[in-house]
Amino acid sequence: MPEAEPTMPETVAAAAPPVPRYTSYPTANHFGTRVTPAVHAGWLAALPAGSALSLYVHVPFCRALCFYCGCTTQAVRRHAPVAAYLDAVAAEAGRVARLLPADHEVRHVHLGGGSPDILTPAEIRALGAMLAERFRIAPAAEIAAEIDPRGFGPETASAFAAIGLTRASIGVQDFDPAVQQAIGRVQGMEETARAVGLLRGHGVRSVNIDLVYGLPHQTEAGVARTLEAVLALAPDRVAAFGYAHLPSRLARQRLIPEAALPDGAARLAQARRIATILAASGYVACGIDHFALPSDALATRKLHRNFQGYTTDDTPVLIGLGASAISRLPQGYAQNAALTREYADMIAAGGLATVRGHAFGSDDLVRAAAIEQVMCDLAFSADGLHARFGRAADAMASIARRIVAQAPADLVVPTADGFRLTAVARPLARLFAARFDAYLLADPAARRHAPAV
Repeated sequence: MPEAEPTMPETVAAAAPPVPRYTSYPTANHFGTRVTPAVHAGWLAALPAGSALSLYVHVPFCRALCFYCGCTTQAVRRHAPVAAYLDAVAAEAGRVARLLPADHEVRHVHLGGGSPDILTPAEIRALGAMLAERFRIAPAAEIAAEIDPRGFGPETASAFAAIGLTRASIGVQDFDPAVQQAIGRVQGMEETARAVGLLRGHGVRSVNIDLVYGLPHQTEAGVARTLEAVLALAPDRVAAFGYAHLPSRLARQRLIPEAALPDGAARLAQARRIATILAASGYVACGIDHFALPSDALATRKLHRNFQGYTTDDTPVLIGLGASAISRLPQGYAQNAALTREYADMIAAGGLATVRGHAFGSDDLVRAAAIEQVMCDLAFSADGLHARFGRAADAMASIARRIVAQAPADLVVPTADGFRLTAVARPLARLFAARFDAYLLADPAARRHAPAV
């Protein structure tokens, strides 16, 4: 009997529908307006004594907009709006902190954007002092920030060091001049290296570099050249994200030349080339698109998934501050107003800025756990889910059995209580996670997500 033809992941990738990145479940497009400021405040006040939590502070400003970016951010020419925004964040932080148990402990702080380094050195110090005054930040807390190296100088590096920065994520995307012109982000190797040197010189222990594949004019050879340049900087972690082209939702992406975008097979080839080079350079693959040195915590500790992507953060509570920021509490998700003006007006009115969210049902929690297993462990364990959720996990085990029965053997390998994905299937993990997503299956016409690879 002839052997079965091996599955071609390129064929699967080309035919795959768009699926979420699963930084939350349910995903934010399923949030509704029943989660109000009062509901959010009640959830915060109900947190138990001694709660461990993380803080996310959104800085939604950039000096110029990159065409590819899907973040909620805006370009500013004057600094006054940034300074006014920080006043609103400080007011929100005070209100949130008063609702928390007095003995809470913040173990992670993440400054995201936008570009947090658009803040002046004095504002960075003031922001760090404000957070330390309002919240109980653990002495060993991880403090991370996203950095745009263009214009990053020694005074800014010193200010981040002063607030205890331990990890920095530096955006590169691609060093090819044609790609940079097409995405509206011109950034040289020299200024990137200078930023890395400044951060390390000021004691920042971990430096991540972010790349993007699937951009206009990118090729396998081109992403390999960019990666070789990045490896010369010896980053502790590398993230390689697939570009999500959604011009119907993101007006800035309409400036991207669609004819120059690589197709699904080319995207997969680029992702594989990146993974192959990083593996040969000694990096450990973490999840579907992160890579870390063997000594880095991302490679040695259990992976989790939140709005910042892959993380070692295992705290049960994430508090988001600022416009569009999302909080995750045991009861559900709560998201702030996305527009900075609406956010500031709601804070000025004396309350929280919550405009939508989602209250968890029991089915949400067990499905979220199954999706996180697939996204983080590249495997599914029914025993693990049954230990946490009891009989509620039966439906997830049934879905896993169907996956094993239907998926090609070179993509999915059955285990005693579930399955694991093969190395070939790693870039396709979101497709398997999506099988556990009740919202996506119930409303496939509402899919507004990134390509599956």
